[in-house]
Amino acid sequence: MSKGPVLIDLENEDHAPSVAEAPPVPDIADPVPEGQAMQVAARLAARRPSRLARWFWALLGLLLSTVVSVAAWDFVTGLIARSPMLGWLVTGLVGAFVLVALAIALKELAGFARLRRVDALKAQADRALTSKDLKAARRVVDQMERLYAGREDTAWGRQRLRERRGDVMDADALLGLAETELLRPLDLAAEAEIEAAARQVATVTALVPLALADVVTALTANIRMIRRIAEVYGGRAGTLGSWRLLRAVMTHLVATGAVAVGDDLIGSLAGGGALAKVSRRFGEGLVNGALTARVGVAAMEVCRPLPFVATKRPGVSGLVKRALTGLFGG
Repeated sequence: MSKGPVLIDLENEDHAPSVAEAPPVPDIADPVPEGQAMQVAARLAARRPSRLARWFWALLGLLLSTVVSVAAWDFVTGLIARSPMLGWLVTGLVGAFVLVALAIALKELAGFARLRRVDALKAQADRALTSKDLKAARRVVDQMERLYAGREDTAWGRQRLRERRGDVMDADALLGLAETELLRPLDLAAEAEIEAAARQVATVTALVPLALADVVTALTANIRMIRRIAEVYGGRAGTLGSWRLLRAVMTHLVATGAVAVGDDLIGSLAGGGALAKVSRRFGEGLVNGALTARVGVAAMEVCRPLPFVATKRPGVSGLVKRALTGLFGG
């Protein structure tokens, strides 16, 4: 039996396949950046520890504080017995430390109280807008004037508000006037903080190739940004208050899916996908900066004593363009 080559005749040679009819080669380039650092930071901040974990950390803290207190007491009393002068000196240092710790605790409590004051003011404003209650709106405006009394950045707005509020006989218009005159300069200051945070997160993500460096930078930059936004609007959050605000903002973003990257966000960046094909880290930096701006806008809504009614809510695209102009060749 012959084992030579076998020729196969095609019945219809006119329709033989050609190169032009071959399917296109699939694109194996890197996918569009998704801002992994910001998404991880958001999930970490929004994660609520379990009840068992809260009990664990509470009991651990109580145990450690008890051990440290007893050890300090034994150390000081023993030192006084050996060397009274040195012992009383150390006792004074311990007392100074306790006073500083109490001052920090009082500052944290004052920060929580101020945050609750702003939250209550916002709730009253929402009720006044819903019920169209002019008296309630006037009470809200009075509280806002007291909240921002003594601040130079609102002096001109408070003066104009006092001059014009008597002519307004509608709750919506009165709160809109307060929003325009009092909150507009504060909105600009908050937007400046958002742009600075977005620029920092984008730069570190693009230029620092260390593992977890972008996540740590995103988390710390967002905490600092939210704290400063709260201070801009009169919140003055402490360390624990800043974590409370961060969790509130991130929980809202994660629940609504706003921390994910959508087609609208990529499109608004005008080059996020193209930039990713050139440099994956530059693309990630661009998207992380945009997501930071989105967190900042949400923080404005949380910390602002009035909702966005008379003035327009700032757009993420505009903030990102101003923050990242020239940073990545934009």
